[in-house]
Amino acid sequence: MSDVPLQPPFQKVAIIGLGLLGGSIGLALRDHAPGIATTGYDRDPATRVRAAERGLVGTVAEDAVKAVQDADLVIFCVPPLAMGAAAAECAPGLRADALISDVGSSKVAVAKALGEVLPHHTIIPAHPVAGTENSGPDAGFASLFQGRWCILTPPESADPARVEALSALWRAIGAKVEVMNAAHHDLVLAITSHLPHLIAYTIVGTADDLQEVTQSEVIKYSAGGFRDFTRIAASDPTMWRDVFLSNRDAVLAMLQVFTEDLTELQKAIRLGDGDKLFDHFTRTRAIRRSIIEQGQDTAAANFGRQG
Repeated sequence: MSDVPLQPPFQKVAIIGLGLLGGSIGLALRDHAPGIATTGYDRDPATRVRAAERGLVGTVAEDAVKAVQDADLVIFCVPPLAMGAAAAECAPGLRADALISDVGSSKVAVAKALGEVLPHHTIIPAHPVAGTENSGPDAGFASLFQGRWCILTPPESADPARVEALSALWRAIGAKVEVMNAAHHDLVLAITSHLPHLIAYTIVGTADDLQEVTQSEVIKYSAGGFRDFTRIAASDPTMWRDVFLSNRDAVLAMLQVFTEDLTELQKAIRLGDGDKLFDHFTRTRAIRRSIIEQGQDTAAANFGRQG
């Protein structure tokens, strides 16, 4: 990303929800778009205090209405099922021309929830495909979006100029922007993000349920693949509960396909079909190489971990 200051596409951005994503947006705007004023609000008083201490936004407001006053862009950074309530809380303070967006991992349900509460506002949903297993006001950092994709799912009626303005803001803080249909987004993310999380939660839960394997042994021997599942399974439970419920249809469709594929692998193992297993593993190995080539992960040993 260029260090040349960009013309701010917005004058004031209000961030509702000051956890990992909301805090990271605020810090990234501070570093890369200092001409944009930022305000923020979180329903948790302790989070508001910590957000102010860390300087996640320029001003932490004590209520949602004050946070969004005079903002020409409002970004909702709350769990998917909380979007409607958060929008209703902000509604009395919104400018009539304020652009409404979000960072939710499911887009059809979120667009519907925001649209029902704010029917007269322009809503352009967004999903930055970036994050960590950490949450809360201490989790955010300014470089979270560097080189990562942010997917916008504007309605067909959206003004192209407003779509471009939102795209410019995400590019200014380091993201690469893609525009796609909301339903297609939900299907793609069901397989690339939501299903992997569901699998991780399941595997870690299964290990915990196995009575013949003590918890100390699970932890002791977790230096293999199990450790990487535990990182995913440590993600915010409130957010992921909402993701699965709000993107239910797409997740169930992908889960059905995965179950059928898993059954085929189970059959190959039972029949001793080594060729089928080898061919499958060879094909999937190529996917890892493609992810590295596109800069979405590192080829460094041990996933780039330090120690």
